[in-house]
Amino acid sequence: MAKEIYEKLGLFYMGRDVDEESMQTTEALTLLKNKNFTTHAAIIGMTGSGKTGLGIGLIEEAAMDNIPSIVIDPKGDMGDLCLTDPTFSAESFTPWVKDEALAKGEEPSVYAKKISQEWKSGIESWGQDAQRVERFASVPKTIYTPGSSAGVSINILASLEAPPSEVMDDSDTLASFLKSTVSSLLSLIGIEADPINSKEYIILAQIILEGWSDGKNISIEELIGSIINPPFKKVGVLPLDSYYPQAERFKFATKFNAVIASPSFSSWLEGENLDIQKLLYDEDGKAKIAIFSIAHLSDNERMFFVTLLLNKYIAWMRHQSGTTSLKTILYMDEIYGFFPPTKNPPSKEPMLLLLKQARAYGVGVVLSTQNPVDLDYKGLSNIGTWFIGRLQTSQDIDRIIDGLDGKVGSNFDRAQIKKILSSMPKRTFLLKSAHLDDIRLFATRWVMSYLKGPLKKSDISALMAKQKGEASEDIPIEPASSNDEEYESYNTLNNSITQYYEIDSRGENRYTPTIAAKVEVSFFNQTRGIDEKEIQMIEVALESSHKDIDWSSAERLERDFSRLPTQKPSEAKLKRLPDFIHQDRGLRETKKSLEDWLYQEKRLVLFRCKSPKLESKPYETLGDFKVRLQDILNEKKDIEIDKLKERYGKKEQTLQDRLNRALERVEKEESDVNSKTTDTMISAGMAVIGALFGSKSTAKIGTTLSKGSRILKERGDVDRANKRVQEIQEKLDDLADELDEKVDQLEEKYDIDSCDIDDFSIKPRRSDIVVDEVALVWRVE
Repeated sequence: MAKEIYEKLGLFYMGRDVDEESMQTTEALTLLKNKNFTTHAAIIGMTGSGKTGLGIGLIEEAAMDNIPSIVIDPKGDMGDLCLTDPTFSAESFTPWVKDEALAKGEEPSVYAKKISQEWKSGIESWGQDAQRVERFASVPKTIYTPGSSAGVSINILASLEAPPSEVMDDSDTLASFLKSTVSSLLSLIGIEADPINSKEYIILAQIILEGWSDGKNISIEELIGSIINPPFKKVGVLPLDSYYPQAERFKFATKFNAVIASPSFSSWLEGENLDIQKLLYDEDGKAKIAIFSIAHLSDNERMFFVTLLLNKYIAWMRHQSGTTSLKTILYMDEIYGFFPPTKNPPSKEPMLLLLKQARAYGVGVVLSTQNPVDLDYKGLSNIGTWFIGRLQTSQDIDRIIDGLDGKVGSNFDRAQIKKILSSMPKRTFLLKSAHLDDIRLFATRWVMSYLKGPLKKSDISALMAKQKGEASEDIPIEPASSNDEEYESYNTLNNSITQYYEIDSRGENRYTPTIAAKVEVSFFNQTRGIDEKEIQMIEVALESSHKDIDWSSAERLERDFSRLPTQKPSEAKLKRLPDFIHQDRGLRETKKSLEDWLYQEKRLVLFRCKSPKLESKPYETLGDFKVRLQDILNEKKDIEIDKLKERYGKKEQTLQDRLNRALERVEKEESDVNSKTTDTMISAGMAVIGALFGSKSTAKIGTTLSKGSRILKERGDVDRANKRVQEIQEKLDDLADELDEKVDQLEEKYDIDSCDIDDFSIKPRRSDIVVDEVALVWRVE
């Protein structure tokens, strides 16, 4: 199916309204503007209330609007987002339902066929089809398992990266960032530190802050070394050794060393880097869903990981441009223990910071929990939308009602809300939002992901096997053969050529030559305000048959080659060098050829869009540029939608008034036409326009007004009133068609695929190219 009108307008299809008297689901759609989630949301309900289904449905809707999500999953339920099959085949469902089938004594394949058809029927019964499921299934989803190889590994301990300047220049944000980082590291070794009195905290904070102030990324290994020998001699006014003697510092350092030396801890150092931008978007700027499953971790490890992830998220967020549109969602499936009202765990500081600051950057935070006692009261004031499911204890219900500031809405009184919250059926929620006029009840829609429940490690491993690059069969790798005639024990190079030797931990000392260089290229463009300096190290492999160096095959180096030893290892075997290296004194010709190549080939590539007018930042990838461009398009689209709201809202109100008058005539002529008939026609009739723009959600105009017409006929068929109602129906249908056409035009106008994006480049001047060093580097084979 084509996109529904609510998808084109950036509305989340959450479910259908529930009648508060009968508690029955109506045909009226529950639609929420996606941008409203920038004021954050909380999902609260007892076990079995349907919180997970609501959360998964919300993330599905975000993905349909190209809004990415990072999901923190302490229970293991949110991996169900990966269980989607638009064909609804029994083969796909079999591994998902196998355990349940066996528990019920049924054949898995037969049970899978039944469940797949049940899921297909359920999705269709909520106005969704296979094409919508297919669009969601095409969104990349990854389950990351920090500290485990079950899912995709994530490397979070490679370095404690220095925060961006936006954080470093904001003293309050930096203090919060530093505090949570240090506290999380200490929690990893079981220390619950007081920032004022704890020596461990103070020493660690000073080491990290000094490194960050110098722009350094600190590895765990460097951190351990710095604890023993800190880069400072005083703590405050006291000498370091008097304040915290070296023997005590050594004991402190060994606690960290014991953790990282553990074989099980090696998985924390493997896999993808924790790069928030890459977790959220693919290379084309399309949304992704990153799920961090942490059910397998200990309490200390969970706290450590969640805090570091939140800090990384804040660092990324502060580097973004401000926006009023919803840019991304941070979802936490169970907040218990991470954001309590009284204690101050390491995760609390960054979570509170996100709730206070994230709105300005288009970040929506969604927190889920079993009861409101789990949430810090300071954070509650920053949450604009509440989804409240069934609650059992009177204390929880009273706390929720008090949290609504006593404003229980015109449709409900306090006693009625209390009754509803204690007896609501599963998958039914009370919705209170700062963006809506009243409190509502709604039932969540049937989600497109199969709700299996918590995933086991084996489930995650099977789902992520392809992404981890696991082959179905192990292919034996033949060891590389070597000919000793290709090697020599010494070379006749003169001393004008600097040589470095990589350390061979195996002790074989067989080396192959490369040319490495440190280069500095500047790009300047006064008109665009560009003044960039690119410093990098590159390396090119050498073969004895080479006549010159192919710089286009150069690879970028991450580590400084000049830190390698210059002393040749004993009994080293060196591959023969090409003749031109022997003839190139001081590698002057090599250096000259590199300078020429850089001048001819090195460019600062930028991207630009003519409408809206936008150019990329230096070194911004095409995908990241598209993300930024999409933010601008979303903002412009939101402005246009607000204009539509004003224009069509007035027209709808006029038609509502006319319908009310027509119904009044019916009541005068038919005294037995009760108010319920009137309510049916008014509440269910008007609505596509009203629902789309924030008033009561409703079903389609034609369907609901037809229902009202049938009621009139059953009660005597008051011809004049019925004719008038039909006229209004036609006008409403015309209005809905006109709106649909306008929305289609907006969809096309602000579709990023319609934007003409091209690239251009800035060339360096010869004087802007500096080759600092060219050397011969011997690499271990």
